This record gives sequence, structure tokens and C-alpha cells, in this order.
Amino acid sequence: MKKTDLEKSKGSKIAGQMKQAGVPGRFGAAAAALPDRREQRRLDQARGLVPFAVKLHSDLVKQLHERAAARGGDLNELVAELLKKGLEQTP
Repeated sequence: MKKTDLEKSKGSKIAGQMKQAGVPGRFGAAAAALPDRREQRRLDQARGLVPFAVKLHSDLVKQLHERAAARGGDLNELVAELLKKGLEQTP
């Protein structure tokens, strides 16, 4: 076979594999399960959550991420819990 014939054969094999592969999860039904940003914001507001941005030192952020990973929970929940504890201790 010539080199061009080999490349055509490879191309047809790849095209056939792509046709059989199906739709990836991010484009199929799984994509509909995740709310878009606007919907997520509406759900957060219904739960009483408000976005609150702060600037922290990178070492503190690293510690927060490590603690959240160790607990297996969400970073937002961890920060909320730590803020509540800190506010309870202040007079």
C-alpha cells in the first residue's frame, strides 16, 4: 500500500470509532442535570446564601483546602463553620 492509502485507512478507522462512541456525558443527559450559573445563583439565593469575596494569603487558602479535603466536605461549609466559631468567641 502507498502511504496515502495507509493514511486514508487510518482516517476511516478513526471516523468509524467516532460514530460508534456515542455522545459524551457532558453533552448528553448529564449536562442537563447541572444547573447553569443563573439557575445556581437562584438556588443559592433561595437557600439564603450570598456570595462573599475576600482576599486571603495563599498559605491560609492552602490550609483551608487541606482541611476541607481532610474532612471530605465542601470548602464553603468549612469557611462558614470557622467564621461562626470565630464570631462566637469574640465579645
